[in-house]
Amino acid sequence: MSDHLPRTVLPMPDRAHTGPVTHDVHDPDHRQSPITPLRPPAGAPNVLIVLLDDVGFGASSVFGGPVDTPIAQRLADGGLRYNRFHTTAMCSPTRQALLTGRNHHSVGMGGITELATGVPGYHTVRPNTKAPLPETLRLNGYATAQLGKCHEVPVWETSPAGPFDRWPTGSGFEYFYGFVGAETSQYYPTLYEGTTPVEPRRTPEQGYHLTEDLADRAVDWIRRQHALQPDRPFFMYFAPGATHAPHHAPREWSDRYAGRFDAGWDALREEIFARQKALGVIPADAELTAFNAEIPHWDEMPDELKPVLARQMEVYAGFLAHTDHHVGRVVQAIDDLQLLDDTLIFYILGDNGASAEGTLQGSFNEFINFNGLGALETADFLRARVDEFGTPTAYNHYAAGWAHALSTPYQWTKQVASHWGGTRNATIVHWPARIAAAGGLRQQFAHVIDVAPTILEAAGLPEPVAVHGVTQAPIEGVSLGYTFGDATAADRHQTQYFEIAGNRGVYHHGWTAVTKHRTPWQVVGMQVVAFDDDVWELYGPDDWTQSRDLAAEQPQMLHRLQRLWLIEATRHGVLPLDDRMAERCDATLSGRPQLIKGSTQVLFPGMGHLNENSVLSIKNRSHAVTAQIVVPESGAAGVIVSQGGMAGGWSLYAVDGRLRYCYNLVGLRHFSVGTDTALAPGEHQVRMEFAYDGPGLAKGGTVTLYCDGAEVGRGPVAATQPVVFSADEATCVGRETGSPVTPDYPARDNEFTGTIRWVQIDVDAAAGNPEHLIPIEERWRIAMARQ
Repeated sequence: MSDHLPRTVLPMPDRAHTGPVTHDVHDPDHRQSPITPLRPPAGAPNVLIVLLDDVGFGASSVFGGPVDTPIAQRLADGGLRYNRFHTTAMCSPTRQALLTGRNHHSVGMGGITELATGVPGYHTVRPNTKAPLPETLRLNGYATAQLGKCHEVPVWETSPAGPFDRWPTGSGFEYFYGFVGAETSQYYPTLYEGTTPVEPRRTPEQGYHLTEDLADRAVDWIRRQHALQPDRPFFMYFAPGATHAPHHAPREWSDRYAGRFDAGWDALREEIFARQKALGVIPADAELTAFNAEIPHWDEMPDELKPVLARQMEVYAGFLAHTDHHVGRVVQAIDDLQLLDDTLIFYILGDNGASAEGTLQGSFNEFINFNGLGALETADFLRARVDEFGTPTAYNHYAAGWAHALSTPYQWTKQVASHWGGTRNATIVHWPARIAAAGGLRQQFAHVIDVAPTILEAAGLPEPVAVHGVTQAPIEGVSLGYTFGDATAADRHQTQYFEIAGNRGVYHHGWTAVTKHRTPWQVVGMQVVAFDDDVWELYGPDDWTQSRDLAAEQPQMLHRLQRLWLIEATRHGVLPLDDRMAERCDATLSGRPQLIKGSTQVLFPGMGHLNENSVLSIKNRSHAVTAQIVVPESGAAGVIVSQGGMAGGWSLYAVDGRLRYCYNLVGLRHFSVGTDTALAPGEHQVRMEFAYDGPGLAKGGTVTLYCDGAEVGRGPVAATQPVVFSADEATCVGRETGSPVTPDYPARDNEFTGTIRWVQIDVDAAAGNPEHLIPIEERWRIAMARQ
């Protein structure tokens, strides 16, 4: 399918006109070359990559799981199932590897973007020597679009101010609609169209759900593209963010699974294993790995908690089934345009294994655990909230036992790159024009870095030598095209290293040597051993599930593979190993750039979509929030400034004319302080001072409210969130987007009724202004110095 164009250097240099130059277009010697739009080589297919989030190998029905996924089944029946396809065990690393065809450390993504360090393998900055696949396709004439989750932007570049070079529209995608970060609420997402902040068109009460919204946009884009440029192939990356927590699903979808999981995760694991063998997606002689000793058996869980645990899984099942349904709408749109035969589809069910980050009992709000406050979630509390799981009022995550079951037949889960439970994901490839063996199974070893070279080969495109004047490093993956027509072809991807947070392993010619270093659900306060003290395991080529450890029997083979892991780690930038968590959350300690420095930040009216990396941190310290406002004659109401949402945060606002402050502790308790008298019409300076009860983390404090320097209210906050409020809920001035911090105002129509001139956040020493009033000229000096 290749052609005569010089496609190894991108963008291709424009060629000057070489014909005769005439004085008059009417001259008989005048010659005019037609303008030829850039297109890929003839026969290049459309491409659709569907990447789901946090789906274990054993979750979907097409690979023996309990969740009905008829669209995955439809594509598998018309294409190929791959049962040895691997990811990196974590979100950002898998996505960057997918989009570049290189190993995750090679492109700086050794961990998620929020944990970036100054070390090349972990700084999260994609090198310009490793251009992303969508940029290569765009520069070869493809139309490109991304819908959904983008978790590859360095955190110091995620504010609405940019820079946008590493956002989707700066990385080869002509169109982007979705969110930038690890996760988002399915009911109150923080969305961008291109680089412009946008709000959902409907509310949860009106039936809004993000996955449906993304499918709507995807269908619209495909139809528009075909209507206006039918000769131009498209590349669409559809990454909905489902089924990452929070597990949000319309109740009618979850209720379809009512009672389905009452027997518990031990029984579910056995059931999935039997069905996998019946379907042939694992060999008949494969062994079920031993039950994880760090996870309690179902019969060890308290009886009073079991209905809650079962409902957690029902909600998750509804979430995955709902997601597959909307993937089907995108596939059907392609089929309706009679393009399905000529579209290469990768349906990758999970960017890592099932997530065990929800603790051993699950959570109504996963940020409770992320803040080290798990003791607050008692069994009685969970039982009282069971009917809210999956709804807009919850930010829920299931228990680790379910993740273990949904990663059947393997050991471990998401984050654990050492074992197949964290890295082996069910994958389907559909391309009727080139795949004749419909319904076939492929068992060749494959990795997410193999997707990019497969697409380039399918499109007849060479790997670029230079992109935007920069010489390119070779792609590290291997095209899977050789497997399309030959189920027995020998593996071409024969060596692959793995590493996430110190969990590491290596695959070589069927053998694997692995060591697990960290436990996924132990987010805060976990004690880990030295890397040299990690215990390595060895598994042979005939051990499909990594069930029989041969380390004691074949120490020489283990040592050989350990050395190979070290060689591969050195080659791809894995070293130095880094298992820190709390330190990597702090930009100063981790060595990454920090967007906001110092002790003072000034914000202006209309600013919003500001994530926590874009705002001065007020956690674990005394702080103050000051605002210059004008109260209208009709009285003050609405949000002055807020941070976070229903899962945790704070807000300074007015209700019924009176100034009010609310601190929302992980959605469990609301501490409110208000004034007794209404704010008079006119200009005022209002201020909230928080005197922190430190030293230490998560302590409470005393809130004092001031108006024009005079105290107008005081009250206690018993405890605070020490680490994070939310993954994506924003800081906003003049209104609150997303879910509301407090029930005192609605999720929409909460704009401040007056005028806000500015808002200033001060921390530590800068918060202790004894006058409780910032002179306007001083505020402007600070603003001009910092903006």
